[in-house]
Amino acid sequence: MTPSTSKPPRSELKIRVLSAIVMIVLALGTAYWGGWPFALFWLAAGIAIMVEWTDMTGVEPRRAVQTVFGLGALALTVLFLSGASFAVGALTAVTALVLGTLLTKGSDSKLWAASGFAYAIVIVLVPPMIRAYPGVGVLGLIWMFAVVWATDITAYFTGRAIGGPKLCPAISPKKTWSGFFGGLFAATLAGFLVVWVGERFGVTHSFHPWGTIALSMVASIASQIGDLGESALKRHCDVKDSSHLIPGHGGVMDRLDGFWAVALIAGLVLLVASGVA
Repeated sequence: MTPSTSKPPRSELKIRVLSAIVMIVLALGTAYWGGWPFALFWLAAGIAIMVEWTDMTGVEPRRAVQTVFGLGALALTVLFLSGASFAVGALTAVTALVLGTLLTKGSDSKLWAASGFAYAIVIVLVPPMIRAYPGVGVLGLIWMFAVVWATDITAYFTGRAIGGPKLCPAISPKKTWSGFFGGLFAATLAGFLVVWVGERFGVTHSFHPWGTIALSMVASIASQIGDLGESALKRHCDVKDSSHLIPGHGGVMDRLDGFWAVALIAGLVLLVASGVA
């Protein structure tokens, strides 16, 4: 995310760095391990996102909707790991969505509940799909992480060093066009390097060099749009952070807004490639 002009206190910066290290270790460690640890890691992230979403938007009855989503997401995870067909998984997802939506009171709550379900389920399902897809696997996940992290970090420091015209002041006054293009360049380079290094280590994959560059650029733009989208939601709900779950970082949505947008694109690409969509 693009920075403010003032430096955070040293103690706050230390907490942010330590939290970031823990999150990176968990993300990469479970990605390497695969199976249940990896699926449960993203299941927990999706449930946390749904809790944050419903808390921010005021969906009622909140806990009932969160419980239905949690049970539905757990069922989807079990079905995915057991090798169930896409149709069975889709039916489970739709059933949980309908039940959760029916529980809510008022048309606004129903809309927010359905939107939150659609948002959170991407985080639950897409990373395991990427991990299991032939020719993509762990390398695809590392590519996603690299693109999102390079976008965030470089946009932060480029925007801070160069400044200049604001990207979208009505939604996020601190983001700049210099940060946007800095993040775009770094993400494109990082995405290409991940695949290039993977080849040097003999990793079999389905990536094409020019396709990797183009997809990395699209993913970086999507990541920054996802960031702006969450900023708009928080502004609408009049909150600073989606929660206070992660020390120094806010909530899970605050950390995965850009990754969510990239995961959505990656999931759609896989569905098209597999002939499902």
